Amino acid sequence: MNALVEMFLEYISLERGLSERTRLAYAADLQSFTQALAADGVNTVHDVTRDHVVDYLLAERERGLSVNSISRRLVAIKVFFVFLQREGLLAKNVTAVMESPRLWKVLPGLLRPREVERLLQAAEGDDKFSIRNRAVLELFYATGMRVQEMCDLQLDDVHADEHYIRCTGKGNKTRVVPFGRMSQEYLERYLLKARPHFEVRGPSRAVFLTVRGTPFSRKRLWQIVKECALKAGIDKNVYPHTLRHSFASHMLANGAPLRVIQEMLGHADIATTQIYTHVDQQRLRSVHHQFHPRG
Repeated sequence: MNALVEMFLEYISLERGLSERTRLAYAADLQSFTQALAADGVNTVHDVTRDHVVDYLLAERERGLSVNSISRRLVAIKVFFVFLQREGLLAKNVTAVMESPRLWKVLPGLLRPREVERLLQAAEGDDKFSIRNRAVLELFYATGMRVQEMCDLQLDDVHADEHYIRCTGKGNKTRVVPFGRMSQEYLERYLLKARPHFEVRGPSRAVFLTVRGTPFSRKRLWQIVKECALKAGIDKNVYPHTLRHSFASHMLANGAPLRVIQEMLGHADIATTQIYTHVDQQRLRSVHHQFHPRG
C-alpha cells in the first residue's frame, strides 16, 4: 500500500502540479490512514471497506482532531481512491458515496438493549471459546472500552472484586472504568475456567488470549463481534465501536451525567461526548411521535 501512496504523491506533484505543501499534507494524511489500516490487519487497498474509513475517521475525532482536519483527511483518502480506480488499480471506490459535510450528521451506529442481549446470547456456551467470547462482549458493553484497549488489557488492570478495570487509552492516559455484577461473573468464569487453556505458550499477563496463546489483534476482536452479530441475526453493521457507542447512549438514556460518561470513555474533550446527546434527543423525538396525540 505504501508503494501506491508514493505513486499517487508523485502523480499529484508531477502531473497535477500541486504544491509541495499540498503534497506533504496528503502524505501525512495518507500515512496516518494506512498505519491505522495496518493496525487492523488490512495491508492491501482491495481489502479496505467503507467501514474501515468511517471507523478511522471516528477514531480520529475521538482522539480530539477537529472536524476541519478530519474533513481534510477524508478528502485525501477520497482523492487517493479516485486515482487508484482511474489507474485501473482498484475495481471499486468505497469512498465514492462518502460526503464530508454529511459524515458528522450521521449518528453512531447503535444497538437497542434487546439487540445487545441477543448479541451477548449468541456467544453463550460451555466451551472455552464461547466462555472467552462472551466475556469479551460483556466487557466491551459494560465499559465502553476501545478495541485497542481490550487488546492491551493486562491481568493487573482487572480488579474484579472492586468491580473496576484500570484502562490505558490514547496518549497513554490511564482511567478507571467500573463494571457491573453480570460482567464480573462472566469475566471471572473466563479467568478461572477458560483462560488457563489458552496459555499454550506459558504464563501471559494479557487478559484475553487467542488459541495460539497470544494477545488478541484488533482484527480478531472485530471478527468475533461480527461473527456473534451474524449468529444473533442482527441486520446492522456491528463492530466493536458499536458496543462503545451503545454503552454511552444507554448510559445517557438512563440518566448518567455527560461528564461521567466522558470520563469513562476517556474523551479528552466533552464536545466529542456530546454527540450522544443527539442520540438521546432522537430517542425522545421517537417517543413523542409514538405517544403524543399530536406527535
